[in-house]
Amino acid sequence: MPQSVIRDERLIVALDVPTAAAALELADRLAPHVGFFKVGLQLFLEAGFAVCDALCARGHKVMLDLKFHDIPQTVFLAVSQLAGHDIALATVHGYPQVVEAAAKAKGNTRILAVTVLTSLGSDELQQTGFAGSLADLVRLRAVTSLAAGADGVVCSPLETALLRRNLGMKPVIATPGIRPLDSVRDDQTRTATPKAAVAAGADHIIVGRPITKAPDPAAAARDILLEIG
Repeated sequence: MPQSVIRDERLIVALDVPTAAAALELADRLAPHVGFFKVGLQLFLEAGFAVCDALCARGHKVMLDLKFHDIPQTVFLAVSQLAGHDIALATVHGYPQVVEAAAKAKGNTRILAVTVLTSLGSDELQQTGFAGSLADLVRLRAVTSLAAGADGVVCSPLETALLRRNLGMKPVIATPGIRPLDSVRDDQTRTATPKAAVAAGADHIIVGRPITKAPDPAAAARDILLEIG
């Protein structure tokens, strides 16, 4: 690989686009710098496992971000469908029964438990009736999810340092809500820069719009990689 090319699996790019063709075109543009991509609900509903398989055939890793949350048997059967597809990471909501069912069916896929969505702020948390802070809820869901068999967690970058101190170095921590300093404000409320998230202990930073909506996505990805350096 040429010296000018940087490829770092700490960066996962969210392919939040409407079609498989758009996703694969974007992945090809980013391929000199990015080798890990997230397939979310929108893209999966349009393209299914075919887009995941196509990414893997190009030599990329795939995070399937469907955030499974249902009765345990349904989650078990859903995660069982990952067999035969080279899915590196898959997400479920961080409830013990859900995580336990997913862990039993995961095969070679690592299961990440979503603690609290990064769009949720303190005001919304109060409406749920939870008496503690956002950090308290994130820590509770992380600890119980790992005890139930999760390989790691998804949390906002604001809780990453707290979880790393409490959980140690073994669990995988993936952080969405990554916004470079020059990014516009959007529906994410608990955000941090790429450098801050990695410094806090994130194994993976998940970046969507700051790269996919950039005039030059490859350059935006390269700049983030240089920042986390």
